[in-house]
Amino acid sequence: MVSADVGAGHESAAAELTRRLRERGFLVDRLNFLDVVPAPARWGFRDAYRGVLRWAPWWYEAMFKVTGRSRRAATVLRALLAPLRRRMWRRIPPDTRAVVTTYPFANQLLGPLRRRGLSAPLLTYVTDFVVHPSWVSPGVDLYCALPYARPHSARLPADLDVRTVQPLVSADFAEALGTSKSEARRRFGLPADERLALVVAGAWGVGEVETTVTEVGAGGGVRTVVVCGRNDALRERLAPVAGHVFGWVDDMPTLMRAVDLVVENAGGLTCQEALACGLPVVTYRPIPGHGRANARILAAAGLTRWAPSRDHLQRELARWPAPGAHPPGREMGSWPDPAGLVAEVAARPSTVGWSGAYRRRPVADVVGDTLAVLATVLPNAGRADRR
Repeated sequence: MVSADVGAGHESAAAELTRRLRERGFLVDRLNFLDVVPAPARWGFRDAYRGVLRWAPWWYEAMFKVTGRSRRAATVLRALLAPLRRRMWRRIPPDTRAVVTTYPFANQLLGPLRRRGLSAPLLTYVTDFVVHPSWVSPGVDLYCALPYARPHSARLPADLDVRTVQPLVSADFAEALGTSKSEARRRFGLPADERLALVVAGAWGVGEVETTVTEVGAGGGVRTVVVCGRNDALRERLAPVAGHVFGWVDDMPTLMRAVDLVVENAGGLTCQEALACGLPVVTYRPIPGHGRANARILAAAGLTRWAPSRDHLQRELARWPAPGAHPPGREMGSWPDPAGLVAEVAARPSTVGWSGAYRRRPVADVVGDTLAVLATVLPNAGRADRR
């Protein structure tokens, strides 16, 4: 199971899938993709990405759009990751029956291995509702996509094997409905009779969170409950001005049971958890890139409401007149369990794990990857995407 500690969504999906597979009797090894890359690249994948989201969101939006228009950017990424293939190869046990990823860049490293000697099937669980081209790599056998997921602007290959599956959300969120709202509020020290809006911004607490908290609280009759994740600086700034501010919360199912609606900005894991609880979800001030792309898909599917302005936000908040009055959420659990698909593939008799020793890359492949990089970096280099 290959994931990455870039935010919490990729890791949480891997953890839940691991739990389900172990219940089915499988031995599952977990690997952090960032442990395979050198330290400078690790900083770029995680810390620089977090910094861009916080301090230069416009840059991330531009890069998301540019890389989403063509699959050539993924080809360049595969070429840049090529020196790490042998290192990744050594991290895969020889009796592996299947390799599963929950992080897009891992596909660009493992896909070529699948084509050059790894005979264990390669599957990926796409954690977003928008399928960006960075998820797509030759060599991936099966893509598990969320209900209502849509590709980004680039046209995806017609021969992809894509299966719609239920979100990898812990059953604890649906089971939390067995806890009374009054008990859930008591556990978190929340008022018993007020309307509560839960404001979330992911594990990193990124986006226009402070403005969102102010504008939600200005709606009248709505008290904000804020989860800042691991962003301690944000928590310190909000503590004097917001009524109920939390950092990292281990018991999110009970906290969601305690509130009346969720205001989120990314359409990621927390949004999927709220939908599993049957909570109404309002997307407001979504973060750039995948946040805005997810917001469009979720709103078009009727899963969430997207408030594009403060006035729209106030109207959405007014739709929920009383605590506990939210309607049941759209059914998201009727699709196949991704763990079942992985188990089915891994149990096939033809799966043998390896087809021999690691095969070195032919000279033609090295030249092709190099030309792919030049074609993107140099405007006049010509088209070099072999795939």
